[in-house]
Amino acid sequence: MSWVANVMLSVGPEDGLNAEAFSGWLDNECPRREPGMRPGGCGHLRLITAADNQWGGRKNPECEVFAGALNHADLAAVVEHFGSVAWRNPNAVQLFLMDQEDGFFRLWMIRNGAPRQYTPSSPDEEDDEFWPTAGS
Repeated sequence: MSWVANVMLSVGPEDGLNAEAFSGWLDNECPRREPGMRPGGCGHLRLITAADNQWGGRKNPECEVFAGALNHADLAAVVEHFGSVAWRNPNAVQLFLMDQEDGFFRLWMIRNGAPRQYTPSSPDEEDDEFWPTAGS
């Protein structure tokens, strides 16, 4: 049985090599969510903003976006490792995580040397405040 998490990582061009190293860590060393499972083999990220990929609009993107689907990854460990990378421009790095049973991505950014979440942990879609009103 699998447990999939969707991941996107947005970085500036100066952090492309760090993003590739982060992807390698996911594939080779990332802890698994279940105790006793050997680390690594969770998956990797692929650059989706390369010149040969389709990207909407009439211009080339001004960031590099890497994406992938991880299997059985310990997402707390992923966030922790994300925060430990020596990003060249940490304020421009963004990590988007959507766990298997979530219907939304969580956004993590580096601020004051640590990863911080900038989305609700679990938005309450039943709450009228969750939905934007027309004209706003």
